[in-house]
Amino acid sequence: MATFFGLVAAGLAIALKDPVTNIVGWFFIMVRQPLAVGDRIQIGDHAGDVIDTRLFQFSLLEIGNWVDADQSTGRVIHIPNEKIFTEILANYSQGFQYIWNEVPVLITFESNWKRAKEILQKIANKHAEHRSELAQKRIKEESRRFMIFYSQLTPIVYTSVRDSGVLLTMRYLCEPRRRRGSEEVIWEEILEEFGRCGDIDLAYPTQRFFDNRKEGKPETKPFTDNKET
Repeated sequence: MATFFGLVAAGLAIALKDPVTNIVGWFFIMVRQPLAVGDRIQIGDHAGDVIDTRLFQFSLLEIGNWVDADQSTGRVIHIPNEKIFTEILANYSQGFQYIWNEVPVLITFESNWKRAKEILQKIANKHAEHRSELAQKRIKEESRRFMIFYSQLTPIVYTSVRDSGVLLTMRYLCEPRRRRGSEEVIWEEILEEFGRCGDIDLAYPTQRFFDNRKEGKPETKPFTDNKET
């Protein structure tokens, strides 16, 4: 009889493991509030806006997946509360409430990259500089709760070199739900500004042959003996 009850107890423990863990997860969500309705989060491989929290699960309106730039897919995903203990959770809405976005712009080696960089910096300042002031205020408020520190919040353009040209990367702050819209506005202005410049061209993967004898700098050309023999 004791063996029978022992087996029953073991079976019940196994059967109730997930429901109990989900209830504990719900309690953790209510007390610690790692997420709340309205937050945009990513947990494991799933990302979306929290639209409901219940005793055994919470629900997301999915973003991303086959849709670019964190746009909604229209699907509702139900995630067991126990995942809060086993999956990495990223919350876009708590704390800083802004994300860093980058727009890479590749131009040809022959382009006037300094002029292009000035244009991109001007565009970045126009569309994102005001967010830097708001973000700075937000950081001061949240620094009491989270160790969030940034030395620079203003938009910036970085320069690097790739196989096909000079890469100018625009980095700026934006709201998580406006990432795609901000990129669209910025890209349209980039295309308009570059279209007016005769010395700036966008680059794409190409193959080229370089003749150092004709195109190289005088100091790098190979020595040739032109004396008659």
